[in-house]
Amino acid sequence: MNYLIRDVSPAGGPRGELKIEDGVLVAEFSQPGLRDVEVVEAGGLTALPGLVDLHTHLREPGREDAETVLSGSRAAARGGFTAVHAMANTAPVADTAGVVEQVWRLGQEAGYTAVHPIGAVTVGLDGVQLAELGAMADSAAGVRIFSDDGKCVHDPLVMRRALEYVKAFDGVIAQHAQEPRLTGGAQMHEGDVSAALGLPGWPAVAEEAIIARDVLLAGHVGSRLHVCHVSTAGSVDIIRWAKARGVRVTAEVTPHHLLLTDEKVRTFDPVFKVNPPLRTDADVHAVREGLADGTIDIVATDHAPHPTEAKSCEWSAAAMGMTGLETALSIVVATMVEPGLFGWDDVVRVMSTRPAEIAGLPAGTLEPGSAADVVLVDPAARRTVDVAAMASTGSNTPFAGMELPAAVHSTFFAGRPVLAAGELADIGKAHEWAN
Repeated sequence: MNYLIRDVSPAGGPRGELKIEDGVLVAEFSQPGLRDVEVVEAGGLTALPGLVDLHTHLREPGREDAETVLSGSRAAARGGFTAVHAMANTAPVADTAGVVEQVWRLGQEAGYTAVHPIGAVTVGLDGVQLAELGAMADSAAGVRIFSDDGKCVHDPLVMRRALEYVKAFDGVIAQHAQEPRLTGGAQMHEGDVSAALGLPGWPAVAEEAIIARDVLLAGHVGSRLHVCHVSTAGSVDIIRWAKARGVRVTAEVTPHHLLLTDEKVRTFDPVFKVNPPLRTDADVHAVREGLADGTIDIVATDHAPHPTEAKSCEWSAAAMGMTGLETALSIVVATMVEPGLFGWDDVVRVMSTRPAEIAGLPAGTLEPGSAADVVLVDPAARRTVDVAAMASTGSNTPFAGMELPAAVHSTFFAGRPVLAAGELADIGKAHEWAN
């Protein structure tokens, strides 16, 4: 099927048309009067290139009770993502070519979004022995990003060797910056709130010390470093310093670190327990400013679903993490667009174009000739987050019941509508537009 999307505003620009023929965006259909063209009336909607997430936990293989590649892919489609990068902390760990190919093939079978596995840096995420980085890069999955996320590559020599190894194929080491000796037993951000609640604290310096070390190592080696989920004002300063000196460093911030502070922990609701922890109001403002001025390159969800029992317990026993694929765009609009820090072109930059560049994907554009990965957004809509309506298996969202701006109307992946008028398509069957 081919599609004509009429009266749409690309990235908030002048209204026009988008044409999709055989899965590709075209300036004009190849034949006047082309048959099998479905018209999509998009008055009031904004078109963005499909969103790209560099930090998604899909849990499969091994933790299918928390999420599967299929359920996570459906959640991605609902959030407007046409490419996600699946983190390596599965069971077994994605530290071999066999496991990353398994995840990649599961993504292809699901069909709702492109699934690009992230390979582990070290065997079993143990921080000791480098994993099969070259074999994973050469596999059918074509891995280019490697991370022990959930754990920090804390040994500086192992980190140096990893940076040296991936340089040969322009790979990226994505670091979870957490000095383990400074965060043993930590339950939340170390500060006034942790002192008042009597909870062990996770100090900002534990993140900043690792980032400072790693940007120096990346500069020394001349390799690419990506800093996961930046959460402190000091981290933003260090990355800004490193970029000014030509270090090949990129960085991400999560939606929840753009909005929420450690004051939420006073509720003792485990839904607010996350790693790195929610920080102070000053940190939230610093990461927003860092995202606005380009110091922080992208927004990544750190989508981390958990089964109910892992969160419905006392704070100290609860797992860390939040879901995020289905609310990310709205949070960026609430924290960056509505306060006037961003236009829609900036949203495209941090959620589509720049993530695709970091990952080396031919995505993040609406130019003719590119794959038709398109998300249609209703910028005027306001919606109340309904956990029961979510596609993710995980229900651990801190935004449940919150009214948020903007809504994903439709998502086209490789020219097919995988979400149409808010309804997920039944992949493999003819889909009727609901509008």
